[in-house]
Amino acid sequence: MKLDRLIWGIILLFIGGVLLLENFGVINFYWRNVWSFWPVFLIIAGLNILFNKNNSQTGSIISIGVLVVALSFLFYKGQQVPERGNWWGRHFKKDVDINIEHNNDNNDDDDNDNDTSYNHLSLSEPFVAADNAKKTVLNISGGGISFNLDGETAELINADVKKRHGNFSLKKLLTDSATVLTFQMDDKKSKWNFGDGGNDVNFKLNKEANWDILMKLGAGEANFDFANYKVRTFRFDGGAAALDIKFGDLLPITDVIVKSGVADVKIKVPTNSGCRIKTKTGLSAKDFDGFEKLSDGVYETSNYKASTKKIFINLDGGLSNFEVSRY
Repeated sequence: MKLDRLIWGIILLFIGGVLLLENFGVINFYWRNVWSFWPVFLIIAGLNILFNKNNSQTGSIISIGVLVVALSFLFYKGQQVPERGNWWGRHFKKDVDINIEHNNDNNDDDDNDNDTSYNHLSLSEPFVAADNAKKTVLNISGGGISFNLDGETAELINADVKKRHGNFSLKKLLTDSATVLTFQMDDKKSKWNFGDGGNDVNFKLNKEANWDILMKLGAGEANFDFANYKVRTFRFDGGAAALDIKFGDLLPITDVIVKSGVADVKIKVPTNSGCRIKTKTGLSAKDFDGFEKLSDGVYETSNYKASTKKIFINLDGGLSNFEVSRY
């Protein structure tokens, strides 16, 4: 048998065995602990290439021995409970530059794109009591932005923008069933560093409104504490992003949908709300504290059936870190 086939067979047996043991509840395996040791697989690949060409039996034994030792070490590390913290910050450099290309060719370049100082911009829409019977839909889109929820307002919405580049707008549209707000940044090319520079947006929302929040973020950060707001739906569709969201229990049902590429996602839900999580997360890391695993990709809190308040969470990610905790 060729050495490369044998090595891949052992690796697949290892992954399949770990997944099987985890599904039957024999072990708790934290895949995030393994990511730091990914160079091990480069070493194994190098040994495979080196000894496979020479057809050395001794070399084959050495390669298999190194592989078994490495997988044994990863099996041990994977069962250690990871430290809580910023998974994103530990695995990605903060000085990575991300360029976001937008297809909107109708916007003029901002004259202050090269200015290192911030320009302040305040956007708002008034609260109309007669329209409050409708739901309020807030569409948020952009890239290279740090979003934050900075308390309540007597208006419907207030957005305080500290910008280095880009054109920002807030538009309102009334339909028969909803008040639709659209906050967006239009910029041909944005450059953003994690934790440094870029644009900052601080939202203030009215607590009387019933919110559906739909967010598309190419790259950026979002920190929203919705504990005291009536959020019926929160949908996030993003690429490289850091997301920290806290939900309350002011409505009978809250739907949370998160689709991400490479992201650090942290969600907090109240303990008196029953919560169900459905995941389609590929190689993503998962940490659902206080949840019971019902089946592959399905988790619930113990009070899910009895609780009158329910939160449904759907997570879909490629290579991300998903954490859901209760408070």
